Amino acid sequence: MKLLLDFFPIILFFVAFKVWGIYAATAVAIVATIAQIAYLRFKHGKVEPMQWVSLGVIVLFGGATLLAHNDSFIKWKPTVLYWLMGGALLIGQLGFGKNLLRSVMGAQLQLPDAIWLKLNWAWTAFFALMGALNLWVAYHFDTDSWVNFKLFGGMGLMVVFVIAQAIYMSRYLPQEERPADSEGKQP
Repeated sequence: MKLLLDFFPIILFFVAFKVWGIYAATAVAIVATIAQIAYLRFKHGKVEPMQWVSLGVIVLFGGATLLAHNDSFIKWKPTVLYWLMGGALLIGQLGFGKNLLRSVMGAQLQLPDAIWLKLNWAWTAFFALMGALNLWVAYHFDTDSWVNFKLFGGMGLMVVFVIAQAIYMSRYLPQEERPADSEGKQP
């Protein structure tokens, strides 16, 4: 359910774009993101900081798109979000000596410090590359291709990256003790 809620504005943006075009889709994305934040605030009493940032970015860049009637602004929105996330990981590590990825996920995963550091750098690089790739697609292809990339390409690359990270991390997760059967063999 949370995953669907997270992708709710993106999916509505995609559908609205296919039906009414980029400007209507931008307005729909702004309203959907506001509705998403309102729902989270009402249902859970709190909203994660990155969701507030996402709201600010969509209102700023989406609003500029609508006011200037220029789709370049909305095309920058994913890049700005990617670079903000990557920048936060980078500044946390280099500026404050704090691995923000570990801060967020450390309660769920027990990994060696060196692995947390590698994961932090991998995510920093991934976000930097995704931001650059978004701009390359935005300015080398038509808007329809960019919207398709935003939904399918961006999400697809994210899923592949997450799976690769999970495979990498699995080698370093502590093995749970398994009870031996009556002959002393593992089940």
